[in-house]
Amino acid sequence: MADMNKAPQKSKYEQALAKYDCNINDEEVAAAVKKIIAEKVPQNDTLEVKKFLFGSIELTSLKTTDSDESIMAFTERVNQFDEQYADLPHVATICVYPCFAKTVAETLEVDGVEIACVSGSFPSSQALIEVKVAETMLAVKDGATEIDIVMPVGKFLSGDYETLCDDISELKQACGDAAMKVILETGCLKTASNIKKASILSMYAGADYIKTSTGKEKISATPEAAYVMCQAIKEYYDETGIQIGFKPAGGINSVMDAMIYYTIVKEVLGEQWLTNKWFRLGTSRLANMLLSEIEGEEVKFF
Repeated sequence: MADMNKAPQKSKYEQALAKYDCNINDEEVAAAVKKIIAEKVPQNDTLEVKKFLFGSIELTSLKTTDSDESIMAFTERVNQFDEQYADLPHVATICVYPCFAKTVAETLEVDGVEIACVSGSFPSSQALIEVKVAETMLAVKDGATEIDIVMPVGKFLSGDYETLCDDISELKQACGDAAMKVILETGCLKTASNIKKASILSMYAGADYIKTSTGKEKISATPEAAYVMCQAIKEYYDETGIQIGFKPAGGINSVMDAMIYYTIVKEVLGEQWLTNKWFRLGTSRLANMLLSEIEGEEVKFF
């Protein structure tokens, strides 16, 4: 007869999480972030860092009013920027809805700028997996070189880690050679512990990057969420040897906000992550702000 006292078998997802310390305290995270901001941010307030940050921007247009004409004009500005500011880095990415991937691909003339599409029923992720897979494959077919999907937050909160990971894995397959960013929607996860678990599960399921937010919820990126996610990336790298990128997005409203995220990445992850490939910033309003500070006068280019 089976031993009734025997502990139930842990799922492979629980086994994966067990390798990491997910029992983290929100107050301690807040204190650590406060210390980094007070002690480390001022030394990164340099022209060199601002130029670097500009090269990490994912110039984003995700409006209900977007059209082929507006996205074409949006992309043309990136082409013109490369001509007018040849001494500055180009933005990392143009990020749009999948229906505009072809428009960007046909308009973009700057080598090295990636074409990212939000996919998988962004921003809610509430759709049948078949629909999410089809949307993702079509975006890649039309020219997307990166795909941003939203982790199924409801499945995470109800503890259905298996379906959550299966969803992400299927979408990773649908991406083909395109890099996949998984948006955790940290504002909906509430606690540092949840953010850590969601980070680990997303990386375990195939994320190439983890991203804070869609920018469509009340609470978007926060330094505290960034700190926890970067810790998770570091521990995952130490455990597996796989480097995962990081993208804060939503609510990046000032140059200081961007410098805080840069500093957190520098302090938690180190120089290996301070490249325009591994560290991205999901924002459009930041482009003109950074450009103005770099040029020393107000510039409204984008």
